[in-house]
Amino acid sequence: MSIEAVAREAHTTVPTLRRRYRDKAALAAAVIDSIRVETLPERSGSAREFALAILENFGRNLARRHSMALLGTLLTEEDRHPALLDRFRGRMVGPRRRLLHEALAAGIHNGELGEWTDIDVAVNMMIGSFYAAYVSNGQIPTDWPQRLLRQVWPMPEVDRA
Repeated sequence: MSIEAVAREAHTTVPTLRRRYRDKAALAAAVIDSIRVETLPERSGSAREFALAILENFGRNLARRHSMALLGTLLTEEDRHPALLDRFRGRMVGPRRRLLHEALAAGIHNGELGEWTDIDVAVNMMIGSFYAAYVSNGQIPTDWPQRLLRQVWPMPEVDRA
């Protein structure tokens, strides 16, 4: 990402961008702040249904144009501009992980998941599987959230009929 490339893509001039953003990091922070993502789902239904809604929401957000490229850019710039990745974590990563953590905790409390379930590991496995699917195949299958959840949190016997 260069100021020149952004100016070209935005159909403006480099001086115009430089007047508004003091440097590339400030421009990148503005991009992170302006990302229009689909709002996280409200708590509803069973804990498992809520977890599925969170994962489906995540899949739709990752399917947006340049989502994966943005993450790659932030990781590339981590050493030089660690505040950018921190900003992304706070705005995009943290809220989703908290909700997924809450859904899993409710599943343990309701007896749908074993008490031995390590919530942090499960959340990392679920979120990480989206990235692994993308890197492996160049896309995330639309049914990925359902397939993933069946492996981590099988449906109750009553719902399988």
